[in-house]
Amino acid sequence: MREYKPRIADIILQRKLAGKGAVLIEGPKWCGKTTTAEKAAQSTLYMADPENEKQNLMLADINPKLLLQGDAPRLIDEWQVAPKLWDAVRYEVDHRDEEGQFILTGSAVPPNNEEIKHTGTGRFSWLLMRPMSLFESGEADGSVSLTDLFSGKQDIMGINPLDIHRLAFLVCRGGWPRASFLKDEIALDQAYDYYDAIVHADISRVDGVKRDAERVKRLMRSYARNQGAQISNEALKADMEQNDVSSLDANTVMSYINALKKIFVIEEMPAWNPNLRSKTSIRSADTRYFIDPSIAVAALGVGPNDLLDDLNTFGLLFETMCVRDLRVFADALHGCVYHYRDKTGLECDAVIHLRNGAYGLIEIKLGGDAAIEHGAETLKKLRDKIDTDKMKAPAFLMVLTGTSQYAFQRKDGVYVVPIGCLRN
Repeated sequence: MREYKPRIADIILQRKLAGKGAVLIEGPKWCGKTTTAEKAAQSTLYMADPENEKQNLMLADINPKLLLQGDAPRLIDEWQVAPKLWDAVRYEVDHRDEEGQFILTGSAVPPNNEEIKHTGTGRFSWLLMRPMSLFESGEADGSVSLTDLFSGKQDIMGINPLDIHRLAFLVCRGGWPRASFLKDEIALDQAYDYYDAIVHADISRVDGVKRDAERVKRLMRSYARNQGAQISNEALKADMEQNDVSSLDANTVMSYINALKKIFVIEEMPAWNPNLRSKTSIRSADTRYFIDPSIAVAALGVGPNDLLDDLNTFGLLFETMCVRDLRVFADALHGCVYHYRDKTGLECDAVIHLRNGAYGLIEIKLGGDAAIEHGAETLKKLRDKIDTDKMKAPAFLMVLTGTSQYAFQRKDGVYVVPIGCLRN
């Protein structure tokens, strides 16, 4: 049996099972949902098992309760192939009146929500799993903890275990669990295989709408070029049309984007709206990101050496990797990740805002003293704009870097932390 690398989601899943009758784990294919769920489950039903799929679908239609029999927690893997199971699970949870009864996993939003009669409120808890952070896959040493930064710890220290060549590889490999066990050359193929599956099958299979593979490629390439930007759908459409023989309808582009969201390929970042001392207008558009940087790498058709030769592109994809890790860590801390941008052009790459109102401001820089200095100045400008009479002051300011040799706190209070040192 393949070795299992512990996931931050393991702890979150146990917490959620203790408080709800059922937990739904969603996320992209290959990110480890089923394996994580299997670790917590006492019995399992694989809905998409080729040997039993037809029978499972028939029972889901005429006698779903039979499929739910088994020791709890019972895992229902790829439940979305039979949406009627949702209400059956909800009904069973109500009548058993116990927590931790079911775990459902799915790599796509069900195409037909008409078969679902109840939202699941009060019975279900949701858990979004993403590809592995560098800490989970074993590349980051975890010498700096976000939990410590939120608690006010100042004497942080760490030595970056990653050089720029390894960072380029990790951006291209991505956080796919299976890839983390493979030899480097083979591991790099996994993201390209995943990309091919999206283009040729998954994006059409999610809702039964046949989509043109070449247009999917053009959209994903355009999306990859605009990582970390608040580009509009119209701008994406215009970019795609430069290489399309026919004109594109805005609704078509929107349907492609929505399909990618349904299979958890893209995860956009909402804007943060703090209380400011001035009446500065805050931009509210979402920032574009793939759920893992390796998808953008495959869409662009590049590899580690290409990134080393093009540091601008490397920087954009490094930012996507950092956002992925911050989201994984924020989930464990009861937090969400946002971006900030106002009409003056002041931007902050990431704001981790916790449920208790604490928040940290983060600028992401691949490396270089000048870039780190610019990031620190940006963070201090934003800090000084926040009205601390109406909300808390930031718990910390951090420049998250790729190539800085050390983790430390500057004299002005700003933390400099390599991604190779960070954990939740």
